Amino acid sequence: MSLQPVSHPDSSTNDELPKTEQTIRIGMIGLDTSHVPAFVRLMNSSEETINGIRTRIVAAVPAGNPDFPLSRNRVAGFTSEVREQGVQIVDSLDDLLPLVDGVMVQSVDGRQHLQQARRVFEAGKPVFIDKPLAASLQDVKEIASLGKRFEVPWFTASAMRFTGGYPELRNNSGIGRILGCDVYGQCKVMPGHPDLFWYGVHAADLLYSLMGAGCESVTAVQTEYTEQVTGIWEGGRIGTFRGIREDTGKPGWGVTVFGTSDIRHVSNTYDYEPLVGQISRFFCVRQSPVPVDEMVEVFAFLSAAEQSRELGGVPVRVCR
Repeated sequence: MSLQPVSHPDSSTNDELPKTEQTIRIGMIGLDTSHVPAFVRLMNSSEETINGIRTRIVAAVPAGNPDFPLSRNRVAGFTSEVREQGVQIVDSLDDLLPLVDGVMVQSVDGRQHLQQARRVFEAGKPVFIDKPLAASLQDVKEIASLGKRFEVPWFTASAMRFTGGYPELRNNSGIGRILGCDVYGQCKVMPGHPDLFWYGVHAADLLYSLMGAGCESVTAVQTEYTEQVTGIWEGGRIGTFRGIREDTGKPGWGVTVFGTSDIRHVSNTYDYEPLVGQISRFFCVRQSPVPVDEMVEVFAFLSAAEQSRELGGVPVRVCR
């Protein structure tokens, strides 16, 4: 993981913890996703530091949801994997918070994220929230409100945003100013989540990493094979998201960027390592690599797309 040197983080907000110049201790809540053992392995095996500081995942709460099959059927196995990697397993968030300097909310069910993150914000600890940030735009906005109210930094992103080949497209002199881009990716659905939130967020986050915030309206249609979303950005720029519906066609990921100087296409699958590097850096510098307004607007975009589809494809304004 390649990390850029930055100033030393302010540790004064963790007065109840021993101060350390070497390690920031990270806790996890929700051990019911394949991201968990992968993230632990990547973060805890890395020798990369920021100004001599490294991050380590030291403790975790399983916190599965018995009413959500993808959680119920996997939490025991992933908990065992994480324990074998040397992470202390505790019973509750109350047990976890005194042991750590920051928290990663990993629960696979996005409906749990607001409640879990609320406790972390109240404790004054920075928090990374894995995809999807939440299962409703209302919850997304409440998470942002909590971060502002408690003055606690938070961060969410898809691994697609940082996967090699994609970040190089933004601010690229060879491409020039980005006038638009077409993104495609898999679009799995999950009970209790709007169709586009649970997996469509990967492609939407990639789209926003290139277009930035400022989408004004969205139109969307759904067929047996495809979710097709078109956004109109301020200044007339256009960004599209083609979601390949599960088991209907060949899956894949990619983007075509249309610039004032060139057109570029990249088709790389997601890579967790750059994301974990960004998470580590976030906990060290206590600042998200993605602006809060952009993180919120990704889900405002997806929510507007859901509304447009339900209304037969009419344009819907993006409510940030």
